[in-house]
Amino acid sequence: MDHSNHVRLTEAELTPAILEGATIYGADDHKVGKLDHIHGSGVSGKAVIDVGGFLGIGAKPVAVPLLDLEFMRDDDGAVHAVTTWTKDQLKDMPEHKD
Repeated sequence: MDHSNHVRLTEAELTPAILEGATIYGADDHKVGKLDHIHGSGVSGKAVIDVGGFLGIGAKPVAVPLLDLEFMRDDDGAVHAVTTWTKDQLKDMPEHKD
């Protein structure tokens, strides 16, 4: 997917209501997971991504810095994010527990 023409979200749009459920694309531009929820905001914020599994079953939640994700809207208005993490790197992270 070519993300170059997608509209980047403003800082005001970086809210749980808009971000939760967003598809996350990795360094290889493949889907790596979905944003489950966020903790905090700004430089100290964490994004909890569900990685792996099938149809939400067996997915592993991992936490990454919110700033590691670039959020944007596609041509249809759907919110998604791009990161430099690969799916394998995310799977190797410790499981996040709330």
